[in-house]
Amino acid sequence: MNTARRAAENNRGSFALLVLIVLLVVAGAAFIAFFLQQDPIEEALSGDRVINTLFVFEDAGKPLASYVLMYYPRTRKAAAFTIPGEVGRILKSIDRVDRIDRVYSSDRVGPFEQEVESLLGVDINFHVIFTAASLVRLVDILEGVDIFVPAPVAIYEPGNPVFFPSGLVRLDGDKARSWLTFTAPGGDDAEDAVFRRQRFFVALLRRLRQRTDIFATPVLVPLFGETIRTGMPARTWQRVFGELANIDTDRLSIQSVGGARREVSGQSLLIPFYEGSQIKEFVRYALTALTRQAEGAEDERVFTVEVLNGTTTAGLAGRTAELLRGFGYDVISIGNAGRSDYGATVVIDRSGFEDVAENFAAVIRCENIRSEAPLAEGSGPAGTSIQNLEYRADITLIIGRDFNGRYITN
Repeated sequence: MNTARRAAENNRGSFALLVLIVLLVVAGAAFIAFFLQQDPIEEALSGDRVINTLFVFEDAGKPLASYVLMYYPRTRKAAAFTIPGEVGRILKSIDRVDRIDRVYSSDRVGPFEQEVESLLGVDINFHVIFTAASLVRLVDILEGVDIFVPAPVAIYEPGNPVFFPSGLVRLDGDKARSWLTFTAPGGDDAEDAVFRRQRFFVALLRRLRQRTDIFATPVLVPLFGETIRTGMPARTWQRVFGELANIDTDRLSIQSVGGARREVSGQSLLIPFYEGSQIKEFVRYALTALTRQAEGAEDERVFTVEVLNGTTTAGLAGRTAELLRGFGYDVISIGNAGRSDYGATVVIDRSGFEDVAENFAAVIRCENIRSEAPLAEGSGPAGTSIQNLEYRADITLIIGRDFNGRYITN
């Protein structure tokens, strides 16, 4: 009888201990979930994921320039996509085709953020907004931002003269605002303005990397916080900027959403190519490059590409070059092939990295790859120094009639 009683008591004790362990596990999981919910940067980092941040430079209540910065902490690689305000889409919130920035509001960024997510096919984790006035203060806190000006810019507008000498120029806050907002004479500088603002965005990230001491200076942290508008608590945006300070800006790839200009309801809209599927493919390709762990020299090199048109279709090399740039390739030369009757597209690989050529060819679904490694110096007879003068790039793409502008077709 005593033995049975002791066994029952032991069973009750074991059951109580089991219940206690389960409660502790549940409580611990609940605490961790609560902590992660309170600090989204920790959630993003703990999940080994790419951190996507929407940056908006706002002027007069509308986006002057918008970028989605994609950063993978493990490799410290990043890519950015420019979101032109005139991108045309069927906007869900207003149920009509219009500019993507039509749904932007200074006090309600959500609808714009959702449209950008749908456009790129990614989830945006955070957003950071700079107004024209706050940008002036931010740049002054950073003690300037360095920009390379290829040619002098001098614009004399009443009350707002603008002058930028050529060379490396450190912009103060007021100069930074002018750099983003000035309009070149004639008003036809849309492409130049996009490129100019992209360079400023990269330069700002580079300067933030140089001035990480700001986030360790108690006096400057609240001043910095006053220059940005974001839904993140202070400790979260400090962690976000702390992570982004690790980006190697010299290798940052920045691309723009491309498309064809069309008149819709009396306004010129940029309609994304292939109903938006092309930009999503660019994004997927960029994300794959970010998350790929470095395995050898090919992961550190930037491979150059030459595009030659081997058909009678005018402008095909230029359009293909833009396509390849969207995938992050450095197209350094475009032109016509030696003849215009190529039936099959060919990829000529001189890089020496078979995987690189295969990945490049896969972008356009080309299986016709030929290796032509260039001659090294000193490889000629009697030790003479010889160079292959035909060598122009690591990869040459000769377009044939089987290329439809996007893929190889049969």
